[in-house]
Amino acid sequence: GPDWTKVMRQCRSGPGEHHDAKHDRCAGIEFDAIAPDEKGISFFFKGDHVWRGFRGPSYLLNSSFKMADDHHHLGHVDAAFRMHNQDDHTDHDHIFLFLDDKVFSFYNHTLEKGFPKDIQEVFPGVPSHLDAAVECHKGECVTDSVIFFKGDDVYHYDIKTKTVKQREWVHLPKCTSAFRWLERFYCFHGTQFTRFHPVTGEVVGDYPKDARNYFMLCPGFGHGHRNTTVRNCTHRHLDAATSDDAGKAYAFREKWFMRLDSHRDGWHAFPIVSAWKEVQSNVDAVFSFNQHLYFIKGDQIYIYKSGAHYTLIEGYPKSLKEELDIEGPVDAAFVCEGKQTVYILQGQKMLFIDLTTTPRHLEREVVLPIPKVDAATCDPDGVKVYVGSEFYHYKSPDMLAISQLPDKPQKIPLQMLGCEH
Repeated sequence: GPDWTKVMRQCRSGPGEHHDAKHDRCAGIEFDAIAPDEKGISFFFKGDHVWRGFRGPSYLLNSSFKMADDHHHLGHVDAAFRMHNQDDHTDHDHIFLFLDDKVFSFYNHTLEKGFPKDIQEVFPGVPSHLDAAVECHKGECVTDSVIFFKGDDVYHYDIKTKTVKQREWVHLPKCTSAFRWLERFYCFHGTQFTRFHPVTGEVVGDYPKDARNYFMLCPGFGHGHRNTTVRNCTHRHLDAATSDDAGKAYAFREKWFMRLDSHRDGWHAFPIVSAWKEVQSNVDAVFSFNQHLYFIKGDQIYIYKSGAHYTLIEGYPKSLKEELDIEGPVDAAFVCEGKQTVYILQGQKMLFIDLTTTPRHLEREVVLPIPKVDAATCDPDGVKVYVGSEFYHYKSPDMLAISQLPDKPQKIPLQMLGCEH
């Protein structure tokens, strides 16, 4: 293959800017583009360099996105996005990079055959020399789409019909890059970013904010420290795990929680207090039922209404005795989808409580083959019981109830614990 070091020595990423002059994104960077790859790793582009993820040094752009021959190379990119097109897996999860009037398609960081192509050939109606681009899923936009930015003009490109609707968003800062992360949309401008609604462009919340507080680990910047404590796992365990009615799955450990269903955007740890401020940390059990999320901590229970943001139901927390007719503390709890029984794991006992009865009361209990568990979940695949850094899998709660000995344990993925690989 070509010697990209030699190629890039002849390529400038900007006037008077040589590739050896590495950027420090913690000193403040206006990114050229931001996009995730098919594995959920976020890439931040600047000149002829790129950062992989929210931490670590930069790399040469052409060492991360490999060309098929030495006739093509990228000195910088204007815009980038990851394609979301589940109807056509020939380009689903491909990364598209834009430079001047050309577009490059990469999969597994290798240039696809036939690329680069003219932007108009692949995305008819989309202009050249773009400022930014971002994927938009059906339900967030009207259809699976791509949002392209150029100046104040915004182009909503319908992937299926290959049609474009042009709008003018003068109220939004001029985006040099755009990013969809955990179902939210961000316009990056200078060292700052602004969250926006993908259909209207309306600014959502109090913005702009400094990107270094949220999207990278930088000394002296607040939110950048959110993962540092949970990363090093000496005692690997979960406190609780659950999934809600919207399909969002969570794992809880000490003062952190992980979104488990967000593998397309990578798995990341967040402070529990940022989503459920009254609970704060160190929960004993969490379960979901009827559009509500239940947190058990000590001898108290907190019930949150599901929605765009979780809100604590008035009058809570209440005692476990008043709400479920049991004494705390408990070790784990779970409800299976479409069912009305909550299974409470307490020591070596599993308690059955019907959540539709008033008042609620203990219906029956069984002795488990496992002395003590840390967390438990139920999904269409069955019941998972977590003990330390391992978990046991059972086909159903009944199979767990009648089993004599634990089945063979499996290791909990380190990402699920927020640990380094």
